[in-house]
Amino acid sequence: MKKETATPERAAVPKSLNSHYKDTKYQTETQILFDYLQNYVCTATMATAATGIVQKSICRYKRTLEKMGLLYVVDFKPCPLTGFKAQWITTNPFLFPKSESNIQLSLFEKGLNDGL
Repeated sequence: MKKETATPERAAVPKSLNSHYKDTKYQTETQILFDYLQNYVCTATMATAATGIVQKSICRYKRTLEKMGLLYVVDFKPCPLTGFKAQWITTNPFLFPKSESNIQLSLFEKGLNDGL
């Protein structure tokens, strides 16, 4: 008998995540972290507890996703698991903070429009 395994539905993973890395384990764990952070805002320690991915690896994947513009730190407050202040992260674009360049640009445009 063939044993069936359930696979959770995954969020759409950007093509760049699938093509940059040859190491299958790295790619899979990155996708698992990306998918988890689509639905939850948490610390790296909380993500480790939820996904089973080693925390040192999560920190490495976090940096990769940050460089790709797919992960943002949305808060800096105590982690309920460690009690220490930590970065709360997400890959959900609806929760990303507004970038400073957009704020500056909108202020600049408003100033031009008011002055004319």
